[in-house]
Amino acid sequence: MLTRIFLTHPRSVDESYAEHAAFAGRFAGRLFLASCAAAVHAVIPCLFEKTASRITAELYAQTDNRGQ
Repeated sequence: MLTRIFLTHPRSVDESYAEHAAFAGRFAGRLFLASCAAAVHAVIPCLFEKTASRITAELYAQTDNRGQ
């Protein structure tokens, strides 16, 4: 049961639990920055015009085809 919960998915992308936790943590941090930039841009449109889109594209490029 614990193996399924904590190890099956990290192994499917060829990572240890710690490697996967670090990757997911960095990913979450980048998403947070993108959402903050988008929120500021919503109020002041001349700021962060492409920041959220750029971060999202970079994250997609890092995760596309992972584990395949």
